[in-house]
Amino acid sequence: MFLLEEKSCTLSDIKDYFNVSSPEISPRIKEMLENNLIEKTDKNYQITPVGRAIIHHFRPFLDIIETIENNETFWKEHYLCDIPQDLLNDLISLKECNVVSDSIENIYESHKVFVENILKSSVIKGVSSIFIPTYPDFVVNLAKREVPTSLILTEKVFEKVRDEHHEKLEIYLNAPHTELYVIDDVKLAFVVTDIFFSMSLFFNPDTYDPRDDLVGYDEAALKWGSDLFDHYVQKSRKVTSI
Repeated sequence: MFLLEEKSCTLSDIKDYFNVSSPEISPRIKEMLENNLIEKTDKNYQITPVGRAIIHHFRPFLDIIETIENNETFWKEHYLCDIPQDLLNDLISLKECNVVSDSIENIYESHKVFVENILKSSVIKGVSSIFIPTYPDFVVNLAKREVPTSLILTEKVFEKVRDEHHEKLEIYLNAPHTELYVIDDVKLAFVVTDIFFSMSLFFNPDTYDPRDDLVGYDEAALKWGSDLFDHYVQKSRKVTSI
């Protein structure tokens, strides 16, 4: 049907396109003719208005299947319950994203790419449910450079930063273009900027996956990441002082 949406075809054209024989394709063509999905004019088959209406609704289904299949292991193995359903329904927006994986021997190799992308960004928003020792200094440097930065930390991460990096936290909070929010808990971590989106997930509520990041650079992925951030801002409390 998608083939005939583009152009009318003979039976020979259809067989060549799908590399099938007449006995293989003829029953399918007969079924579509009987259900008014396609029609035959002289030697050519073409799609009907009813067929066009059906594939209009069928294409999003194929797109989301392709989106999942492109990174099937990532979606299959990770905990997704902290991604709101409306954004899971819009998973097609992540169709152009790819999984960046590190070997266990080079588990922080992708961090270099992450830092490079962050340094190129002019606006940064992120959610962190894990603590990485290098991040306080890194975030403070962003604040000193007056890069607009909004962060959401889980309660446990916030307490660790407050107790062990108090001065750095004050520098961040007192910077002119920074925001800090705290949320009870969330089982994912991501950053979205004006140039890229990167998300890492948990295998289950108790086990974080430090090796696999889903990364995208297209406008649809950036909007999806920004919408996810806005979702968690609504669930967080803003911190202005400590």
